[in-house]
Amino acid sequence: MNIIASAVTLNVDDVAASSAFFATHLGFHESVANGAYACLVRPDTTADIVLQLRAAGERPATGVVVTFTVTDVTAEYDRLVREGAAVSVPLRKEPWAERLFELTDPNGIVVRLVEWTAPAGA
Repeated sequence: MNIIASAVTLNVDDVAASSAFFATHLGFHESVANGAYACLVRPDTTADIVLQLRAAGERPATGVVVTFTVTDVTAEYDRLVREGAAVSVPLRKEPWAERLFELTDPNGIVVRLVEWTAPAGA
């Protein structure tokens, strides 16, 4: 098997709202969009985000978290707080050497930004 690209597809009630969130706060842009569908890309990653209008009566996904590893999580946290992004979990350090925080987009999608740090005592 040779995987050459990947995408996460998220079924949402408001494609435009999620697209604006990912563009405004996380630097994605639409490569294709038609109102019921949007493919979001960034030049520095091969993983795309696909937003798809949820079908009538379709249940929302639960427990979905989109995670991005970044190089300066503190700077990203400070920037997003200044922008007024919906921070749902404040910046914290986990015992397994990960610093993280979470945002929630207008459709309830949780976005986790993480940075790996040296473990205690290393």
